[in-house]
Amino acid sequence: MKKIFILLSSLVLVLTTQAQKDSTIRKKDRKRDVLLQTSMGDMVIRLSDSTPLHRDNFLKLVKTGYYDGVLFHRVIKSFMIQGGDPDSKNAIAGAPLGNGGPNYTIPAEFRPTLFHKKGVIAAARQGDNVNPQKASSGSQFYIVQGKTFTDAGLDSAETFRLKGRKIPADQREVYKTIGGTPHLDQNYTVFGELVKGWDVLDNIAAVETSKGNDRDRPIVDVRIIRAKLIKRKK
Repeated sequence: MKKIFILLSSLVLVLTTQAQKDSTIRKKDRKRDVLLQTSMGDMVIRLSDSTPLHRDNFLKLVKTGYYDGVLFHRVIKSFMIQGGDPDSKNAIAGAPLGNGGPNYTIPAEFRPTLFHKKGVIAAARQGDNVNPQKASSGSQFYIVQGKTFTDAGLDSAETFRLKGRKIPADQREVYKTIGGTPHLDQNYTVFGELVKGWDVLDNIAAVETSKGNDRDRPIVDVRIIRAKLIKRKK
């Protein structure tokens, strides 16, 4: 009886592990939110159906446990917090990070209605000099904290950072009230936004960071303990 129990327990463990590593994206997965359990609290992200390539890739990585244990390795107050580098999981203190990821990129999915207001999640990427198509990293992402702007500040962003592209009136109002990073619009793919955990975002953005070779890495590690799909609350 004892041997049978051990065998059954082992089978349950194997099946559970396989379920956790299942990368198949099902219709019901696209109706779930993503919970990021971090060392500084929980954040809940709702992915956008307008960016299906980024949505499904993020869901796949969450389902396979890819983000479990990674750090927010780049944090800049009034700008954003960045994570998703698998090399950060076991990184020693002081090590520069930000080059890790899967061996693929995702085509840009710029949408005029998705912009860099506070709380959105967007894909990191390599610079235009080596990535003129603006393809996204396969795993690295950032969550915008940003800052609030005046009309003069937005006019300046249009002229000098957006090369004359006008920010729609409704989006200008958001940048003047909630805040964000308008100079990134239509240059980095936004693919979702926070629905919970704004205080956690602000607290992470406020941590002390390095000024050394690991510039902008938090002095005390801020870690994603686990990322998982949860039932969406209406």
